[in-house]
Amino acid sequence: MNYLAHAYLSFGHPDILAGNMMSDFIKGNKKNNFPILIQQGIRLHRLIDQYTDEHPATLAAKQLFKPQVGLYAGSFMDVVYDYFLANDEQVFAAEQQLAHFSETVYTVLQQYESVFPEKFTPAFQHMRTHNWLLHYRNKQGIERTFEGLVHRAQYLQPPIALLPVLENNKAFFQEAYQQFFPDVIQFASKQLAILLNEL
Repeated sequence: MNYLAHAYLSFGHPDILAGNMMSDFIKGNKKNNFPILIQQGIRLHRLIDQYTDEHPATLAAKQLFKPQVGLYAGSFMDVVYDYFLANDEQVFAAEQQLAHFSETVYTVLQQYESVFPEKFTPAFQHMRTHNWLLHYRNKQGIERTFEGLVHRAQYLQPPIALLPVLENNKAFFQEAYQQFFPDVIQFASKQLAILLNEL
């Protein structure tokens, strides 16, 4: 999952949110350098990613990206899921609710700046300055995110026009989101309960 979904699937728990959002910048056992609750957030992030990658809806939907981006298709599906989450009226009834949620996430994360992994610091600054979480709601924001992924990918050569893949297959991706997201909410909630009970 991408940033918005990981934030949402932290279920309002500050330490879990911090670990969940920083996880991609923390390799292997370096998670053990963090306070235990942040460690559990890192673990939750990794469990969610594995579940997402293996879910039948994701496996089917990412085939639409594979002709252009190959093994990176899963990363682009993560962004697609964030787009549909940002526009899910059952979660964020209007843009105002998403804007409030986004600002709350930034405010909470700011409190953990002293423990940010080095490379997460500039990422967070860009995230907040350009309000990534809110802008997943519109196609311009998704297009910029796609472009950023292509630019950072070691084996992709920009430019690659990927927004048309979303636009031309929107109904298919919407169905994938509707199949997947209730499942991942249930999964993440259960896993978080297990992780917290381990403490």
